[in-house]
Amino acid sequence: MTWLRALREVVRSGLTIEEARLEPLLALRTAVGVALVIGPALWLASPAYAASAALGAYSAGAATFQRTWRPRKVIALGAGVGLALGTFLGYLAAGRLTTFLPLLAVWAFAAGMAWAVGSTAGIVAATTVGSMLVTVTLPTSIGRALEHAGIIALGGVAQALLILLFPIRRWGAHRDALADALAAVADYARRLRHDPTAPFDPEPLMTARDAAAVTPSQARTRPSVLHGPRGLAERIRPVVAALADPGVGAPPEGPGRDRARELLDAAAEVLDAAARSIRRGTPAEVSPGSTDALCVDEEHEVLEGPARQAAERLVELLGEALEIARCGTPGRTPAPPVPEDAQVLVRPTMFRLVPVVVRAVRRELRRDSPVFRHAVRLAAVATLGYLIAARLPVGHGYWVPITSVMVMRPDFHQTYARAVARLAGTLAGVALATGMVRALGPDAQVFGLLAVVSAGLSFMLNRTGYAYSQCFTAAYVVFLLGMGGQAWEQTVPERVVLTLLGGALAMLAYVVFPAWETPRLPGRLADWLAAEGRYAAAVLRSYAEPTREHHADLRRALLASREARAAWQEAYDRARQEPVRPRGLTSREAEEAQEAIKGFDRAAMLMESHVPRADSRPVPEAERLAEALEADTAQAAVDVREHRNPDWARVEEALHAWEGAAAGDGSPVVRRGAAMQKRALEALATAVSRTPLERDVGSAREEQRVRAAAATEGDGSGSAHRGG
Repeated sequence: MTWLRALREVVRSGLTIEEARLEPLLALRTAVGVALVIGPALWLASPAYAASAALGAYSAGAATFQRTWRPRKVIALGAGVGLALGTFLGYLAAGRLTTFLPLLAVWAFAAGMAWAVGSTAGIVAATTVGSMLVTVTLPTSIGRALEHAGIIALGGVAQALLILLFPIRRWGAHRDALADALAAVADYARRLRHDPTAPFDPEPLMTARDAAAVTPSQARTRPSVLHGPRGLAERIRPVVAALADPGVGAPPEGPGRDRARELLDAAAEVLDAAARSIRRGTPAEVSPGSTDALCVDEEHEVLEGPARQAAERLVELLGEALEIARCGTPGRTPAPPVPEDAQVLVRPTMFRLVPVVVRAVRRELRRDSPVFRHAVRLAAVATLGYLIAARLPVGHGYWVPITSVMVMRPDFHQTYARAVARLAGTLAGVALATGMVRALGPDAQVFGLLAVVSAGLSFMLNRTGYAYSQCFTAAYVVFLLGMGGQAWEQTVPERVVLTLLGGALAMLAYVVFPAWETPRLPGRLADWLAAEGRYAAAVLRSYAEPTREHHADLRRALLASREARAAWQEAYDRARQEPVRPRGLTSREAEEAQEAIKGFDRAAMLMESHVPRADSRPVPEAERLAEALEADTAQAAVDVREHRNPDWARVEEALHAWEGAAAGDGSPVVRRGAAMQKRALEALATAVSRTPLERDVGSAREEQRVRAAAATEGDGSGSAHRGG
């Protein structure tokens, strides 16, 4: 992708309205938290204290809108404490540049490294940098600095108390995650009716698993309906795939295929009903036709062999889903059956999270880590922006580093899109608020009320696009400045210019010290391939020796393969938006390799759907194939990283030996699945294997393709720039 085309995509993305469900009650509660601290501060103290209180309440409230599974009151308290600490330390060092700049650099670097823990931690940490830059101008002594820090923390406490006293749709995010997982499997079953080899994105299942991890206090109050259905969705997914697949399930045509479509349609309706029941906490109706379709007639059932086994297993699992769909309110919802040896996913408490954070940060302390490079950029831009602002002949120069810090993200596309969105939102918000300030005249109480209203609108539009929430955030700041007696002529035009300068500085920082994903694609692909090889080997070992230990190993390997797939998908999506020439893998090769590994994963999933129980007859031939698959995929991962052609000699030898074993005829599903895996591995080798001449030709063709795409969109025919 050329730079011009990438920038056009950035502008389009930054100004796009995202489809998101508005949450007016949550926005109202958070805005009330802002009002509860602004009002008393104005009445009992001064506009300066009101500004500190508003900063704490607003930032803590904004933190609770981030995607997190921890109790939101804990997030609000943590944000308030972090803001207060940053403010106080900033004031202690604010007297001289020789003390403040090192503190700012270290604090910004730590905020950047917080992304190692997750996006919520990274975003909240960035707000503390902004707090340090703004509020150090308010106090006049250490005692006043402590007072301002306490008021900022009080804003977080106010938000936490409101969450505690007025819970709105408690466990709502967890319910949505679980319902989305069931709905995703329902959609998968519906698509399988028309396309027996339709793909499935496991992201909803991964999100539901993440949401299922709870702290000890959450485990005591979690609704019973949130315990079991996630495992139900996990078990149904491979069964519907096995039933629909013409190789290991229902025949391609005839009565068997019609019966499979009938069962898949019933499965989709039942799972959708279960999802609605969990999401709303109310019973959901299932049509009598779907219920009748789940009745298996032993004498007249047209499905045979593995297809019949899959159908019987699906009917059994859907019976559990029907119980969930027909349950009443959350208080009367019986707990779905959970295996006795099932373990609750435990999330560490805030105190026990410290060693987890330390390990996560330590893993990212390397030069090629996107998180580390983001932290370096953040520290450099914050200090450089502060120095530039100090030399400018304008007031409120701290808006330069604040803008840079708040728009910067670890990847190119989000950083540039947010910079564009922040500028557009700031222009609109400043224009709107300025007109109201001029029309109303100086009135601290009125401006305080308008600031609360703007905060509420910013919270409500938080998930519809950064530009639109930023519009009301800018208006909120203008009203706060007006509340403090600042003339609009001195603040508004300056803030527009400083916002533009801060956004440009953030963009330039990514060009100077980038963290491109494009060069890392071969490594991400290799990690995914190795993880899929271990997953496929674990499935085969469950056939070779069906024990509980092997079934547990299978589950761990499946989760690891999903994480590797998610890491690849994230890197692949980012690489497609970067103005960097392909290195090691062209876009076409990456796409073909991705489809090949997905086919390999699908074959393993089909075999998983028929994994024998612990008391079943073992298939010893599967062990040799498992060892061959694991060894060949591990070596192939090394080959992909080093741009060598992979080889599947061990797999071919193991399959050839199995073909000569008579005992292999007793496991048709695993034999067919192994053959599908071999074809997928051959497709992968075709996608990534090239001679030196083919590499040169492929690179030239890729460059021609990029030029043609750019010319089609009317943005010139220059070749894509090389990235750093």
